Amino acid sequence: MHHFKKISTLTGATLLFPIALVLFEFAVYIANDMVQPAMLLVTQEFGVGNAWVPVSMTAFTLGGAMLTWLTGPWSDRAGRRPVMLAGASFFILTCLATYAAHQIESFLLLRILQGTGLCFIASVGYAVIQEAYEEKTAVQVTALMGNVGLLAPMIGPLAGAALISVAPWRSSFLIIAVIALLALIGLWRTMPETVDPDSEKTPFSTIIHEYIALFSNGHFVISAVCIPILCIPLVGWIAISPVILVDDMHLSMLAYGLWQLPVFGCIVLGNLFVAFVAKRWPLGRTVLIGVWPILLGVLIIIAGLVFDDNTPIYIVTGISLISFALGLSYSVLYRFTLMSSELPKGIVSAGISLLALGLQAAGIEVMRIAYVKWGMSGFSLATVLLTIGFVVLSRLRIHHEMALRADEMATN
Repeated sequence: MHHFKKISTLTGATLLFPIALVLFEFAVYIANDMVQPAMLLVTQEFGVGNAWVPVSMTAFTLGGAMLTWLTGPWSDRAGRRPVMLAGASFFILTCLATYAAHQIESFLLLRILQGTGLCFIASVGYAVIQEAYEEKTAVQVTALMGNVGLLAPMIGPLAGAALISVAPWRSSFLIIAVIALLALIGLWRTMPETVDPDSEKTPFSTIIHEYIALFSNGHFVISAVCIPILCIPLVGWIAISPVILVDDMHLSMLAYGLWQLPVFGCIVLGNLFVAFVAKRWPLGRTVLIGVWPILLGVLIIIAGLVFDDNTPIYIVTGISLISFALGLSYSVLYRFTLMSSELPKGIVSAGISLLALGLQAAGIEVMRIAYVKWGMSGFSLATVLLTIGFVVLSRLRIHHEMALRADEMATN
C-alpha cells in the first residue's frame, strides 16, 4: 500500500471520495428497493405468479455474492481504482439492458448481473475507506455513508410506487443508470489508489490458499457471520413486504411505501449515534447496547403473533427496532471483521461480502418459504430465531475483541 498519511479529520475535500462511492452505493441499492414495488407488475407482464416477487431480490443478492471472491483479490493486484471503475461501468450497462428483457428468465439473469455491483462496493470501495482513513475516522465515515446509502430503501419503495403509476416499470432502470453514471464520474475524479502498483503481487494461484487461511480464522468467521444474521430479517422484509402489505393486507402502494419509513429511519438513527460516539466510546460498546432494542423488537413480534389483527404495526415495529440495532452494530462489526486477519484487505473484504451476501440470499429464500407455508407466523418465527442467534454470537465476538484491546493497552 502507498505510504501516505492516513486521514484523521473529515473535511469537504476528504469527503469527496466517500460521497462519490455512496452515490454509486445508492444507485446499486435503489436498483433493488425501487424495483421491488414494480415486481407485481413485472410478474403480471411476464405471466408468472406472485411467488416470483421475492425471487428478484434473491437473484440480485446472488449476483452480489457471485464475483465477490474475485473482485477483492483482483483489486489487491490490479489496483482499487481500475477495478472499481470497471464495476461501475458494467452495472450501468446491465441496467440499460433491462429494456431487452421480455420474459422472467432473462429478467432474472439481468437481476443477477446487476447484483454484481454489490461486489465492488463492499470488497473494493469500502476496503479503500478502511485503508485511507484512521480507525475511528473510518468507523465514522462508514456510519455516515450508511445513512446516505439507506436513503435508497427509504426513498426507493415510495419512488418506485410513484413511478409505476405514471411511467412503465422499465423507466426505473434508466433513472438508476443515470445516477450510477454520475457516481462513476465522481469516482473517476476523486477515488484514491491505496494499492502500490510497484509492489510485488502474489500470483492468483495463491487465492485459494488465502481463502482457506481466512475461513480457518474463527474470529473472522464469527464476526463475518454476525453481519448477515442481523441483516436477513431486514432484507427478508424488503423482499416479501410487497406481498405482505399489498397482496395480503390489501394496502395501497403509497401505504406500502410509508410503512418502510420507520424501518429504515431507525437504521439512520443507529448510524448517526455511532458516528457521534465513535471517538468517545470504546469500539464495540454500541453493539452491546444494540442487544436491548433487539430483545424488545423480538417481544413485540411475538406479541403480534398472539394479538394478530391483520395489521403491520407489530412486525414493522419489531423490524424497526432490529434495524436500529443494525445501525448501532454494522460499521463496528465490519471494522472488527476486516482487521481480524493480517491477509490483504481486498481478500478479507471479499470474504466478508461472500459470507454476507451468500447467507443473505439463502436467508431470503428461507423467509420466503416460511411465509408461503406458514404466513406471518413463519416469517415472524424466522426473524426471532435469527436475531437471538445474532445476540449470542455478537456478544461472544465483542467481549473477545474488547478484552484483546484492553490487553494491548495494558502491554503498551
